[in-house]
Amino acid sequence: MRVRAIPAEKITAVVRRLCIEANTVLGDDVVAALETSLAIEESPAGQDVFRQLIRNAEIARTESIPLCQDTGMVVVFLEIGQDVHLTRGDLETAVNEGVRQGYRDGRLRASTLDPLTRENFGDNTPAVIHTSIVAGDRIKVALAPKGFGSENMSRVALFPPAHGIEGIKKFVVERVDAAGPNPCPPLVVGIGIGGTMEKAAILSKKSLFRPIGLRHPNPKVARLELEILEDINKLGIGPQGLGGRVTAFDVHIETYPTHIGSIPVAVNLQCHCARHKECVI
Repeated sequence: MRVRAIPAEKITAVVRRLCIEANTVLGDDVVAALETSLAIEESPAGQDVFRQLIRNAEIARTESIPLCQDTGMVVVFLEIGQDVHLTRGDLETAVNEGVRQGYRDGRLRASTLDPLTRENFGDNTPAVIHTSIVAGDRIKVALAPKGFGSENMSRVALFPPAHGIEGIKKFVVERVDAAGPNPCPPLVVGIGIGGTMEKAAILSKKSLFRPIGLRHPNPKVARLELEILEDINKLGIGPQGLGGRVTAFDVHIETYPTHIGSIPVAVNLQCHCARHKECVI
């Protein structure tokens, strides 16, 4: 068995770069969604919003400035190959140093603070880090600066089994309706179903990394995604809450086996930027 050594500073460098890129360069899938939505949106106010969002993305990319003033709390999903040996430092410190450097060098707003004293740490650390061990000798880094206009509108609930699929759909649609303009629609709606309370929440967050328009591989889940998307877009909330037919770009669902006595469901809303970047080391 060959063990591949990866120095901790390599992790730091990648995280630094992804922090800056995620905040300044809108993903191709999001740009395409904005352009498609402009073509189908019937509301004049909604059309104007889409034109402004497309222009905003262009300015952010060409001038290397943030897409949004809320540059988020950094969420990192790491898939670590079992044949990797990290050298010259530990993983968590390496990730947080990358966040510190990225937010400093990218001139990004530092938003993390003590939850009780509200004292700002000044460097947007620590990140929220999720790790999994996988086969191979690579490390995949998936990073998202999660803004809290949308995060504040997210919810977790545990329902009795009789709640069923229709109950899940009702919960999700009502959550989007109650959120209204607060999460800066059009949204990507991440849904985690199954596991336990915390597993459902992590699934809902992880689903937001999937490109817009890419369906779940399970046809039944894929069909549920489209059904919920259709119901959400009937709400009429529209771009930035100004009314229109496009309230959500997409709905992404991830599932996990759960206990016979419950249906855990988490809804994690993502604003129109849907910021995330990935790299394999």
